[in-house]
Amino acid sequence: MDDEKQIRWVGSAYHDLLAFPKDARKNAGFQLGKVQVGLEPADWSPFDDVGAGTREIRIREASGIYRVMFVAKFEEAIYVLHCFQKKTQVTSKQDKAVAVARYRAVVNARKEKR
Repeated sequence: MDDEKQIRWVGSAYHDLLAFPKDARKNAGFQLGKVQVGLEPADWSPFDDVGAGTREIRIREASGIYRVMFVAKFEEAIYVLHCFQKKTQVTSKQDKAVAVARYRAVVNARKEKR
């Protein structure tokens, strides 16, 4: 489909997603596919701590809890910032820091292209 937004993976996000167990990986791919065509993922929350417009897809599987942080507000693409398994109730400072750094990198790269 021509109206699907392209997905751009930032840093190691794609390889991190590939490390998810099969069911979690398939679910993440399905949810990102929904975002590509302008739909909402089944279970998500805003994560503006990282940057304006950042969202987090929440995936719960028998093997654990997984997160996919992305930004879909930019016209040209959906940027997947970070994929990780959540081990605690609160998102770790390290995971937030990775997402923040990648968000800034996306914003800076977009400014340079203008």
